Amino acid sequence: MASDATTVSPDAPRATGLAQRYAQALLDLAREHRSVDQVAADMETLQALWRDDAPFRAFVSDPRLDAAQQQKGAFAVLERAGISGDVRNLVGVLVNNRRLAALPEVAASFALLLAESRGQQTAEVTTAHPLNDTQRNQIAARLTEAGYSNVRLVERLDPSILGGMILKIGSRLYDTSIKSRLQRLSYAMKGAA
Repeated sequence: MASDATTVSPDAPRATGLAQRYAQALLDLAREHRSVDQVAADMETLQALWRDDAPFRAFVSDPRLDAAQQQKGAFAVLERAGISGDVRNLVGVLVNNRRLAALPEVAASFALLLAESRGQQTAEVTTAHPLNDTQRNQIAARLTEAGYSNVRLVERLDPSILGGMILKIGSRLYDTSIKSRLQRLSYAMKGAA
């Protein structure tokens, strides 16, 4: 059963080695401070900010801002959201290293590392529109029926797929998107001509 879900903005790129290193360092630090649950909650709040707040996304990815402006703005947003401690320090390090734009990748990598450390399988679900709780529960139920247990959903939004969904779990990929169906139909029609 999917116990939680993480939604990632359509603008959030896939995790890179750089993001994974920052995420691993944060997870190690959280374990050392015995604050893994608090850090996980703060990172989920940060991901929700990224997903739901377009001005915040624009601020994070704006290369014109210098480190002082980024730090002042980012810390103000974090304070307003109630995020402190290790996650606030991580954002400070990203700002100082001029890597604030990697924040969504770091958050996504952290979620994946945490799920892996907790023995959860990760299913990446890409949809054109955000899922509601009923849809999340239905996906979790189908995955459980298919033999996948303790699944964490990582949601990605991609309006270009038009509808349906793309689900990736482990090495399996299930693509029921309208975009893929239209492409298959186009290829079939070209072959018939």
